[in-house]
Amino acid sequence: MNPKRRPSSQKRSRWRIFGRVLLINIKWFSLAGILGVLFAGGLISGYVAALVHDEPVRSRQLIYEKVNENALTSFVFFNDQVTPVGRMRMEEDRQLVDLKDVPQSIVDALISTEDSQFYEHQGVDLKGTARAVKQKLLNENRQTGGSTLTQQVARRVFLSLDKTDSRKVKEMLLALRMERFMSKDKILTAYLNKMPFGNGSAGYNLYGIKSASLGIFNVSDLHKLHIAQAAYLAGLPQLPSVYSAFDGKGKFDEEGFDKAIERQHVVLGRMLATGKITRTEYNEGLHFDIKATLAPHREKSYNTFPYLMLETEREATRLLALQENPDITTAEISKPEHAELLQNTREELQRSGYRIYTTINKKVYNDMRQIAANPQNFSPYSKQKGLEQIAAIMIDHKTGAILGMIEGRDFNTEQMNYATQMTRQPGSAMKPIAAYLPALEKGYTQPAGLIDDSQIVLKDGRKGYHIPKNYNRRYEGLMTAREALNRSINIPALRLFLYEVKIPNAWNFVRSLGITTIQPQDEHAQTGVLGGLSKGVSVKELTAAYGTIPNMGVYNEPHLISKITDADGKIVYEFKPQAKRVYSQQTAFLMTDMLKTVISDPRGTGKRMQNAFKSYGTIDIAGKTGTTQNFGDVWFMGYTPDVTLGVWAGYRQQVNTLSQEGHSRAQSVWALIMNEAVKDQPQLFKNKHFTQPEGVVKVTVSSLTGKLPGSYSRQSGQLVTDWFNQKYVPTEVGREQRTRSSTPVVPSKPDAKDKAAPEKQEPATDQKEILPEETVPSDPETEIDTNGEINDVPPADGSQPSVENKQEPPSEPETQKEAPENKPSETIHTETPDQPKN
Repeated sequence: MNPKRRPSSQKRSRWRIFGRVLLINIKWFSLAGILGVLFAGGLISGYVAALVHDEPVRSRQLIYEKVNENALTSFVFFNDQVTPVGRMRMEEDRQLVDLKDVPQSIVDALISTEDSQFYEHQGVDLKGTARAVKQKLLNENRQTGGSTLTQQVARRVFLSLDKTDSRKVKEMLLALRMERFMSKDKILTAYLNKMPFGNGSAGYNLYGIKSASLGIFNVSDLHKLHIAQAAYLAGLPQLPSVYSAFDGKGKFDEEGFDKAIERQHVVLGRMLATGKITRTEYNEGLHFDIKATLAPHREKSYNTFPYLMLETEREATRLLALQENPDITTAEISKPEHAELLQNTREELQRSGYRIYTTINKKVYNDMRQIAANPQNFSPYSKQKGLEQIAAIMIDHKTGAILGMIEGRDFNTEQMNYATQMTRQPGSAMKPIAAYLPALEKGYTQPAGLIDDSQIVLKDGRKGYHIPKNYNRRYEGLMTAREALNRSINIPALRLFLYEVKIPNAWNFVRSLGITTIQPQDEHAQTGVLGGLSKGVSVKELTAAYGTIPNMGVYNEPHLISKITDADGKIVYEFKPQAKRVYSQQTAFLMTDMLKTVISDPRGTGKRMQNAFKSYGTIDIAGKTGTTQNFGDVWFMGYTPDVTLGVWAGYRQQVNTLSQEGHSRAQSVWALIMNEAVKDQPQLFKNKHFTQPEGVVKVTVSSLTGKLPGSYSRQSGQLVTDWFNQKYVPTEVGREQRTRSSTPVVPSKPDAKDKAAPEKQEPATDQKEILPEETVPSDPETEIDTNGEINDVPPADGSQPSVENKQEPPSEPETQKEAPENKPSETIHTETPDQPKN
């Protein structure tokens, strides 16, 4: 071997050894690295798995449904179907918008600021995530978060808002899954409809770009927004509670506004940096006066129209619940076992974007509310009695549509709706519908028919007998039905109710007029026609019952809501009129003519309307008063040919009586409302006079017998000319006597055909209306002793009103100075000259 080559061989051998060792080391290091990576990956995977172990894998359908599910604001409208009453109770204000209706300036502002790589990434921006991790690890002052628009939607729809690692990982995984199933436009639309934008000028929390534009700038068309306004809105979702120009009450917040402007400048800068706007547009945006364009402060609808909003909410909830559960009746829906159903329906109503169209005429309603709010129209506040209350309902009786309401004096004092939720004793307002109307319909009497105002004795199931009396404690003998109604004399109405119509028939008739509060125990209420009911009636139902008279005997259900549509405009409820004839046109005409003279007759209980109603003599009116014991309640039910208006006045607790001035409160408020309505809404009063149907005729009869006059009646001039239903015109001459006694000699008995009637009408042993020897006062001064009662429907705040119904024994009316003289009822009524008196 050549010794010169040996060193070279040794060098190569050493390099081979080095190479082998290096390769082995590289292999081992690589293996260690791979194992390390795998180990780290395992750790990370395990950590991630631990974070998301309870997170379900959501299907395409579920993701799509949830992303497109929104709690939408529901709105209430007046009867023009355009003017809003307000939005339903919900702290959120959300209105949806399609992407095609969003201007590019808003899209550019949003993407430039929140997610500049929105159209490039697959749900997660790795660069942005890495930047956010670095900022968090180094605890840098400015931390961007790194969430893409898709991640923000995922968080808003599926997750909580907690700032935890678990939520962040879940958010990223959901964003990746959403991007697989949904287009970018769908995700962007969801963002624009779901994200919060702070408070609006009414104090509501604004959700979605459309609600934000309207609530902050009062701009409903997004294309009308200036670039500066678009940038302002785009900057809000990052910290909506901080960047807010308004507080929770809708008042201007200077500090929040300044921060929002700073954020707007950042957005404009990002738009300039990404080339979405020019330098000129940027400068214009900076100098735009945002403050000058902010929406003016608005009260929440539940502050502006609190009674109406709550009543609409209650009624719409009831209607939708009944529609979804046809097996439940109207009477059953308010029972306690259905409370949960009503609550669930109410929540759905508030957050599903419904449009509720009411029958309320805004001008009429505002006029009625102003009358109720004016303290000069009522007695001063009493520490003992509280606030004098008022309730009224105006109905278009041709359709049943409620045009206006007074639900109470002050919502802050009392949230209960006195017009719909309360029941009180009607006093003599019950006489026309429980006695005179059914008697006229059956021919038991006519306006000129004679009724004996003399003593009657009624059996009392507890103590024997009691004797009802008139307010003047006198009996006046025979008088016409018209005069008895004009002066609201008790005994004639009782005779019709007990001996002619009969109690069961009377209550069936009343129920056919829509009165639902007649109870089984009222079948024994011998004085029910005077208002002695176990529960009473509501203003709404009594007004609708009276509305059948000018509507010629046809009943229309009173209703507040004409239709309800869903968020897509589909009709989900619509009121369907179901007019029901209850009695004949002839009976309605006769009743109206009698109630007209309640006002026109000098001794009529409604005579003050001649001066109080400014259009008296131009527009026909008719009506009836009602009063309960010691003026605990006063009523006036009146109508024109087109509208019916019912008014009640009193205190929350019926034991508290009205002042001397308050005795006529219902009539004075009725006139105030009608005067305003005629002035402001003359189109409601197209018909000035009541119409006369066929089948009614004027006939002259004897005022001594109520039948065709004999020679003595003609010679002495004791005649009455009045309207008759042609079917019930007398055909025989009455048996006449020269004198007529008005002093009762013995307790009166019914005619022979009805002798058994009192026995059949005996009250139950728990009869409470009138004690033995108790008097039954009469309009216009006072009525039967009755128990005011509040309906068991809870008020809006959920509390149950506690109302005491203690009664004092009936007493002589404090305002009654003189009793009418006893004299025959020869007065000729209705378009006839006065006749000689006996």
